[in-house]
Amino acid sequence: MRVPTYPHDQFAIAFAPLSFDAVYRLAEDPGSGAVVVMSGTVRNRSDGKAVHYLEYQAYEPMAIAIFQQIAHDIRQQWPDTNRVVIHHRIGKLEIGEISVLVAASCPHRAEAFAACRYGIDTIKHNAPIWKKEFFAGGMSEWVQGCRTAEGC
Repeated sequence: MRVPTYPHDQFAIAFAPLSFDAVYRLAEDPGSGAVVVMSGTVRNRSDGKAVHYLEYQAYEPMAIAIFQQIAHDIRQQWPDTNRVVIHHRIGKLEIGEISVLVAASCPHRAEAFAACRYGIDTIKHNAPIWKKEFFAGGMSEWVQGCRTAEGC
């Protein structure tokens, strides 16, 4: 079954740095009283270990299809959603860089917050995107999704 597409939604997988401002502008809509943007950034510690950098890989065609499905599912739960924007980085990311941006615009803040949270949580569990954490001493570890419910 093909998922319906919505003309103002926007999805991307990119090597280039992500722009919070650009995603916000893409999510803006005259019918929305709220735009919520979730920014995931590379942190300097994971499981008590110092992280030097991350490397992301993705199966891009499937990831974009998952992003489209997420937008469709958001509209099933929050039908007044005006726009959904999902951008994810791949390649090497340094500490502090943005790895993912998820935005939802809706008439009211409650729906926008809920839609945005659903979007990021579902990406973490469903999208074919993998990250490798590089630690001090040359150690590294692949991570997919969330280690724990609190660890996302």
